[in-house]
Amino acid sequence: MKEDAWRWISTNESRIIEASDKIWNFAELGLVEYKSSELLAKILEENGFEVQRGVADMPTAFVASWGSGKPVIGFQGEYDALPGVSQKVSTKREPLIEGAPGHGCGHNIHGVSAVAGAIATKVAMENNGIEGTIRFYGTPAEETYSGKMFMVRDGLYSDVDAVLSHHPGSSNVAGIGSTLAVNSVKFHFHGVSSHAAYTPFLGKSALDAVELMNTGVNFMREHIIQEARIHYVIEDGGMQPNVVPPYARSWYYIRAPEREQVNHMYEWVQKIADGADLMARTTHRVEFIEGVYNVLPNKGLSEVVTSNMREVGTPEYSKQELKFAEEISATVSREDKVEELRLSRRPGWEDLLDASIDTEIMDPWDEDIVWPGSTDVGDVSWVVPTMEFTTSTCVLGVGGHSWQVVACCGAGIGHKSLMFAAKTMAGSAIDLITKPDVLKKIHHEFERRKSDRTYVSPVPKDLKPPVAMARQQAGFKD
Repeated sequence: MKEDAWRWISTNESRIIEASDKIWNFAELGLVEYKSSELLAKILEENGFEVQRGVADMPTAFVASWGSGKPVIGFQGEYDALPGVSQKVSTKREPLIEGAPGHGCGHNIHGVSAVAGAIATKVAMENNGIEGTIRFYGTPAEETYSGKMFMVRDGLYSDVDAVLSHHPGSSNVAGIGSTLAVNSVKFHFHGVSSHAAYTPFLGKSALDAVELMNTGVNFMREHIIQEARIHYVIEDGGMQPNVVPPYARSWYYIRAPEREQVNHMYEWVQKIADGADLMARTTHRVEFIEGVYNVLPNKGLSEVVTSNMREVGTPEYSKQELKFAEEISATVSREDKVEELRLSRRPGWEDLLDASIDTEIMDPWDEDIVWPGSTDVGDVSWVVPTMEFTTSTCVLGVGGHSWQVVACCGAGIGHKSLMFAAKTMAGSAIDLITKPDVLKKIHHEFERRKSDRTYVSPVPKDLKPPVAMARQQAGFKD
């Protein structure tokens, strides 16, 4: 069965790469990935999947299904880009369009690897008369508005037995670490305008309230767990100095290793905002943007994916691809590369200081590590066993969300990572479908890790995805 799946991927290599490159060129921001999502949906339809578009009130979210009955294996794909990192496939900083978005996190590969893996699995099942359901989840806005949290809240994953997901990275590993849960929230303060010199006593400064709140939160930092993260920006602080600002707005991210820790800190931050109102004589409104869970890891799924990585084997790179990687590597100082590799905690990272690409397939080394980022994959992982693995796509030492990542994800080394990941996903799915004992073991671990904890969506039931906000930020004129 696996050979059938891998043969389909190899035969369709040029089409798979073409789809990834098209999405790389589209480079659409979260919740407005209209061309990217439609491209993936059409590919799946052309290959026998039934597609439901616009799920969970997001125009660019969709679910594609093929087959019937159990098990139900989910493939998950992202396709949103990042603002301001437009870049040519070049080894020097060279934007395609100055200031435009670019795929600085490799989501052009993310979505396509899962689509190719899903179709290849379906082909293998048809060829061998295997029953089960394959489902692809097109998940928008991972970078900004966490589309998966709305899809999980609306029950779209409720009958799935396992979910596979692939993210471009700098190593070949099916990690079993966790991430930080997070709340994203805006505070809108309202005061009274007045002449700042002539009648300041008549004014109530909304900017004062924002600054007082920020000061309170900064004093709070001493008394929270060290793994927590709180960061903010002032999005609107007034128009000009001689007018007391009647309106000001801040945007906060509140992160911690466990969901309940975020909830506690969020309540604390809200009380600080109330205190700022008392001091500045203002009022405020809280706008909840998103809230995601920490990732619940699964060692059993990691073992399945790692085994299939080794069956497929790592890519072989051409001289041209290696030269490209070396030239990208030269854009990073040795000091920065040391720190980036040290941050990875990868065993033997010192041996990679003179390497451009990590070609080894690693056993996971991150059990019990909580990585400082956040992802809406966390919400999925609390309702169904989930594995998001990485393959070497980016040059070692390059920071995420950078122009170097954009270049790598449109280049040959990115294409090799894409094909390797697609075959790994298909092989892993086939194991999950044909080995019920393995799937049963994975579910036992899932229940053990959850313990007596129950997933409760942090998203209010009446909260809609901020599509209008996303369109405005992307420059659409409605």
